[in-house]
Amino acid sequence: MNGAESLIHTARAARIDVCFANPGTTEMALVTALDSVGGIRPVLGLFEGVCTGAADGFGRMAGRPAMTLLHLGPGLANGLANLHNARRARTPVVNVVGDHSTRHLQFDSLLQSDIESLAAPVSAWVRTSTDANSVAADFAQALRAATTPPGGVATLIIPADLQSAPVAGAAPLSSP
Repeated sequence: MNGAESLIHTARAARIDVCFANPGTTEMALVTALDSVGGIRPVLGLFEGVCTGAADGFGRMAGRPAMTLLHLGPGLANGLANLHNARRARTPVVNVVGDHSTRHLQFDSLLQSDIESLAAPVSAWVRTSTDANSVAADFAQALRAATTPPGGVATLIIPADLQSAPVAGAAPLSSP
């Protein structure tokens, strides 16, 4: 099992069954995990604003957490207006945002950005995973932050190399 699969297993155990996604190359391990693990229906949005708007609407109507999968900081930035609305409505949304591999960060590539700073104004909780074995536990904490009253948006940033690295397994969940 790799970091991405552990995250999807954890999300499925939390009864998340849909993921509004606009993935890019840095999220391919998560896309593969959505397909191989199963139990979560990926809904492709051709623009991140569609994904975040759909997640906000889903969370409000269903009364349970919505999940997004977004591509890097620019992709998150494309969805900020709807995440602002979700934050104001305290909609439980968990954003999963891919990032460049940790070994590439030193090169300041064209799409590299400070994702945590972009996410902070619209999120009640923000974290960047730093170890593949913590990806599932970080997702569980994001979910807990999004669903603990009063609820809100939580953003988890996962570098590509941590998504594909081998790990021990999914994270145990606790009820908010």
